[in-house]
Amino acid sequence: MRLFLALDIDDAIRERIARFVDGVRNFAPEARWVKAESLHVTLKFIGEQPEAALDRIQQALADVRVPTIEIHFRGYGFFPTVTAARVVWIGMESGPQLQALAATIDDKMPSLGIPKEDRAFSPHLTLARGPGNRSSGSPRRGKGDRLNRTFKFLQQKLAALPAPEFGTMTPREFFLYQSQLSPKGSTYTKLARFALQ
Repeated sequence: MRLFLALDIDDAIRERIARFVDGVRNFAPEARWVKAESLHVTLKFIGEQPEAALDRIQQALADVRVPTIEIHFRGYGFFPTVTAARVVWIGMESGPQLQALAATIDDKMPSLGIPKEDRAFSPHLTLARGPGNRSSGSPRRGKGDRLNRTFKFLQQKLAALPAPEFGTMTPREFFLYQSQLSPKGSTYTKLARFALQ
């Protein structure tokens, strides 16, 4: 099972993002745009695990507690750079609580045989990936990164507009998801819920 932990997005924010994407997707028609119902804030990618590991993961996360988190969704960007963009994303602003939540989750993983992250937590919502890009929305440069024009027209159009605002939410829970890959894109299924406060 391919697993990850994430926050769900409020419906009102999801709808605003969907309207934004509808207005800009034609400026990067070769890109693979994420379906609005699939948007989430990844806290930890776990990867492939046997079904038998689910109980241990749930037990390890049952006592995670952090103060209330307020998240503002605004703006956009490109990973890893504007000229070698392979991912377009929406930005997020929050206090240290979101970082603390991701760190607390990450600290629980080694006891389950799941490695800790080797890079800093970079919260964002992936909107689209360049054609042929099967990787995650990682901000790191990759071996094959090079000048590409997939998002060039989109970048020009967005630069002429004010930074988009999508809203604010205060999540009360996070979820363990299963990701199932297919030629039509990934399907996400919630397997467990964890209250935040």
